[in-house]
Amino acid sequence: MNPRRLKAVAQKEFLHVLRDPRSLMMGIGMPMMLLFLFGYALTLDVDKVPLVVWDQAQTAQSREFVSRFSGSRYFDLRSHASNYRQIEIAIDRREALIALVLPLDFDRKLSLGEAAEVQAIVDGSDPNTATIALGYADATALGFSREVAIKQSSRAGLRPRLPALELRPRVWFNTDMISRNFIFPGLIPVVMMIMAAILTSLCMAREWETGTMEQLIATPVTGTELIFGKLAPYFCIGVLDLVLCIALGEFVFDVPLRGSLWLLTALALIFLFGALSFGLLLSIITKNQFLASQLAIVTTILPAFLLSGFIFPIENMPLPIQAVTRIITARYFVLILRGIYLKDVGLGVLWPEALFLAIFGVVVILIAVIKFRKRIA
Repeated sequence: MNPRRLKAVAQKEFLHVLRDPRSLMMGIGMPMMLLFLFGYALTLDVDKVPLVVWDQAQTAQSREFVSRFSGSRYFDLRSHASNYRQIEIAIDRREALIALVLPLDFDRKLSLGEAAEVQAIVDGSDPNTATIALGYADATALGFSREVAIKQSSRAGLRPRLPALELRPRVWFNTDMISRNFIFPGLIPVVMMIMAAILTSLCMAREWETGTMEQLIATPVTGTELIFGKLAPYFCIGVLDLVLCIALGEFVFDVPLRGSLWLLTALALIFLFGALSFGLLLSIITKNQFLASQLAIVTTILPAFLLSGFIFPIENMPLPIQAVTRIITARYFVLILRGIYLKDVGLGVLWPEALFLAIFGVVVILIAVIKFRKRIA
């Protein structure tokens, strides 16, 4: 490649991007908007579960049991009901996600050492949230039940009977189990993929549609020089997006970066090169901006959202879909970022993912060069 011709093509593309506000908006504005939108709006934390209570006993002990829920950060006591109809209305109107019904003989059964059955009615429209809410309710009730048993044993002069097995959990990597720390690193590949796929899928097709490609073909510029010159400005935009993503994670969303910033940057550049090359390949094959953009959405953006493990765990997908995810580059970059951000793992663990990204980028750019040479031959 001739450095002077490569520089000339890159300067031409830089000028086009700078003079086109839409390209800058797609390259910088849209990724930042998505980052803020998903960073603030998308959360898997289940806090302040709306709760309604029907306390039929109306005793000091039943009120103490209810206070365990109302005083917890996981529940938000919205109202008290006096019948099942009111509970049904509250759940139908989304005023409550879970309802507790305490029986009339709540105190009597507890004083006799019997099990007092408290009914928990849960809105199962969202099964994940319902399961988490039931887990919170079960843990709160279990804690209250253990304290009641200890008090009764003390009054009877007996030694409190402790459970034979006690689970003492210890959470690694994301100690407070904040979903944002898990979501944000997975969001970076999606943002970079959107920028790369949309912008580069249009650059070569635009030259064909405007009729300037024939002029470029008539110059001494080779296909390789033209392709790498076209990639240069979008690679710089991608680097800028990466810097902004890391800065927002550190200073706005308070996402801890426990691993190496240099390793993250190096692997991100490899991923960015592959994503840009794939978008350019689509542009070379289609020669049409509309078709190229639609293919970019279907082949890069949607898989990055749905099949990368960003939101939906790959392990829970059907086996054929899991097999498809193995060719999605965003899947490997999500694993890399979560490993570096949350676990401080190095290249000794992440080398298979890094190797796949490197091979993908080289193979795609070679195909792009070959396909373009065929077009101008």
